[in-house]
Amino acid sequence: MKYYVDASAARTGSGTKDSPFQTIREAALIALPGDEVLVAPGLYREYVDPANGGTKDAPIVYRSLVKGGAHITGAEPVKNWENIGGNVWTARIPNGLFGSYNPFTTLVSGDWYIALSPAHTGDVYLNGHSMYESTDLEGVQAPKEHESSWEPEFSLYTWYTEQDAAKHETVLYANFRGLDPNQENVEISVRRNCFYPSEEGKGYITLSGFRISQAATQWAPPTAYQEGMVGPHWSKGWIIEDCEIYESKCCGISLGKYLQPENDNKWLKWKYKDGTQTERDCICQASYEGWDKEHIGSHIIRRCDIHHCGQTGIVGHLGGVFSLIEDNHIHHINNKQNLAGAEIGGIKMHAAIDVTIRRNHIHHCTRGIWLDWQAQGTRVTGNLFHDNCLPYDFKLVGGTFSSVGEDLFVEVSHGPTLIDHNIMLSDRSLKLATQGVAVVHNLIHGSIAAVGIGTDNGAPDLPSPRYTPYHVKHGTQIAGFMTILHGDSRFYNNIFVQKPVRKCMQALADIMGSDGNMWDDCNVKCGTFPYDGYPTFEEWDSQFEGYCGNGVPAGNKYYDHLPVWAEGNVYFNGAKAWEKETDAAENTTDTIRILLTEKEDGWYLDTNLYDILTEKSCGIISTETLGMAFEPEQKFENPDGSPITFDQDYFGTHRGVLTLPGPFAEKEAAERNLFPGSCSKA
Repeated sequence: MKYYVDASAARTGSGTKDSPFQTIREAALIALPGDEVLVAPGLYREYVDPANGGTKDAPIVYRSLVKGGAHITGAEPVKNWENIGGNVWTARIPNGLFGSYNPFTTLVSGDWYIALSPAHTGDVYLNGHSMYESTDLEGVQAPKEHESSWEPEFSLYTWYTEQDAAKHETVLYANFRGLDPNQENVEISVRRNCFYPSEEGKGYITLSGFRISQAATQWAPPTAYQEGMVGPHWSKGWIIEDCEIYESKCCGISLGKYLQPENDNKWLKWKYKDGTQTERDCICQASYEGWDKEHIGSHIIRRCDIHHCGQTGIVGHLGGVFSLIEDNHIHHINNKQNLAGAEIGGIKMHAAIDVTIRRNHIHHCTRGIWLDWQAQGTRVTGNLFHDNCLPYDFKLVGGTFSSVGEDLFVEVSHGPTLIDHNIMLSDRSLKLATQGVAVVHNLIHGSIAAVGIGTDNGAPDLPSPRYTPYHVKHGTQIAGFMTILHGDSRFYNNIFVQKPVRKCMQALADIMGSDGNMWDDCNVKCGTFPYDGYPTFEEWDSQFEGYCGNGVPAGNKYYDHLPVWAEGNVYFNGAKAWEKETDAAENTTDTIRILLTEKEDGWYLDTNLYDILTEKSCGIISTETLGMAFEPEQKFENPDGSPITFDQDYFGTHRGVLTLPGPFAEKEAAERNLFPGSCSKA
């Protein structure tokens, strides 16, 4: 059955084409498997809470009749501003507007959140863009630029809130920098979510073609009810496609965890267990409460434009397993730098078991992708990364940063994690505080950081390893726990090109590299050399000769670094190879230029690399070449267990018998459009 919705209808109807509903919510209360909800262009200021899910063969489809035409927003306009002097205005909002959740009395909080200063889940928006919250009225009357922001000039547009308890009102103050807010589009966030089931298990829903914005979402760590502006809320088989998702206070799309009442921000609330132990607790609890492939995950997010969210564009823990994230444009995430903590990135996923992340364009995020714990069977392939870093010419406030930023961070996982055919152009391409990775046919312009560190809990005097679960092959059942030994890493057929190092990054590297920082050495030099000192397989294997497991003391062999493999890689502009890579091609003669340019129809490389790199001398890599990740004893293979042959390049072009290193099979491919569409938003 088809239901029709049109916000411009004179009055709500019965949901037919001639008598449409006025709100999507009305259709969401009655839509059943196989139904389609067709939404006309218009502004829908509502929270859509689907009452029912579909089935695999009969999903419920919510579709905007015009792509981007139907706009669901969590915000309400404010037109009762009064000037109280200069650029400062005030408005009073009756608290009845907010119901049981007032985002201007609710602070952002949760496990792994760093409260640099109090921040509310609510926001004030000027012409669709969130302004900067101040902790006091003085910050509105005399605003100062936020030096850590990507947009320091706009950071002068500030707001402050307080409560008038006697009148039950939220009082807002804002500096509009000479603009009249009653003549501009000024809104405030009111609703916590925009399209998100309040109950679990509403699976097989398709959301297609909507604009969705401005929800007052809460911080979403892995050890809490992990919400987003949009999301399936612990179900299976959603498709979110062709949507624009933007200006969520914390997370745009959540594929994350359900509410575990006894383990909801337990580290913050109870304090006596370390956060990583509460993380292990919640994983084990989920495993006996129905977390499996039959009920959870297998979602698809495709062709979405996700931007200007405070914490993440896409977040997930446990609920995102077996999912596909493809062809999305994810950009300008956490650019305000008003939220800080360990859960920030264009994509931040824990336990991304058998998740494929491919053909996305990810840029201008504090961190591009962060795969935390259990990146088992995860594949990151064919993505374009750039400008995922700290703001340009940032200042060293306090000496160090908790999040430096890179294209891809893989943390405390046993793998197998496959990273292939990506273009990685940020200061730091990879942060690998992990093991069990294969890096194949990438163009890597930045550094590899945090090799061999970042996997303990941080106790200053006592051993505090982070024991991390691994799972049965292509499933959620827990197979075991083990700390991270480091190594078990493979580098095949990659191109490493050292890029010029920003002075501010070098200064940060000098500090973090010299003080024995256990979390991040801030390496800014390109190449595989951070693995110097790691054994080859033959060296590692020789420790076990003649040993038959008969109770002889273990020694170090079970706890030493695991081996590294490297072959077919080339190095330019001073990039350095792992000391034991026997066929490393280090070009010390030519200077390589790599620039990324944005044109009207997309993004292009400007490089002389393929004037110099002409010989097809690399062999074809396959699942058999890569072997298996050590701890889970699982091969680098497809989610269905079938092998992979890397005989297609970034564009899908066939490679032949011998091939070039890097993401392209042919020189001409480097001149093609890397990601069609020019839609950057500053």
